[in-house]
Amino acid sequence: MSSNITTSQTVGPFPHEAWRWAFDATATLHGSAATIVVSGVIYDGDGTPINDAIIEAWLPDAVAAEQAQAIPGFRRVPSDDDGAFSIEVSLPAAPVSGKPVMFVTVFARGLTRHQFCAVFLQDDPGLAQSEILLQVPAERRGTLIAHKQAQGQYRWDIRLQGEQETVFFDYA
Repeated sequence: MSSNITTSQTVGPFPHEAWRWAFDATATLHGSAATIVVSGVIYDGDGTPINDAIIEAWLPDAVAAEQAQAIPGFRRVPSDDDGAFSIEVSLPAAPVSGKPVMFVTVFARGLTRHQFCAVFLQDDPGLAQSEILLQVPAERRGTLIAHKQAQGQYRWDIRLQGEQETVFFDYA
């Protein structure tokens, strides 16, 4: 009997089972830096939430404020049963305008390779001069921008395919 699964499908289909050891759901940030929360939902090409994705975030500007953390400036969070994720971000004392608040790697079933992107905050006054955003067609830049919500949190959804597909970068 033949299978439709190929050997190149290394990210799935069960990363959530294999990586359970890699999460500490009780971890909290220690320090005096101001924080924000970026949350959203990860969707597949059909618009269905992905309940077993892994989102890794590197926050280079948060490293100085997080020296008490096991790995300063790093987050690894799973999506939940509804495809939702949430990442707490330490803000630097003097943020650099036009820079991403975090660099993200996405792992999910169906991906043959993990995907890379960056997240910017909607209220950053330097977005129009961002060296990274200027490399992205204007009509696609919005997929990399987290929008401020009424509660002071930010909303940023990840779409792996489709008309509003998140811009992913090739760092090869």
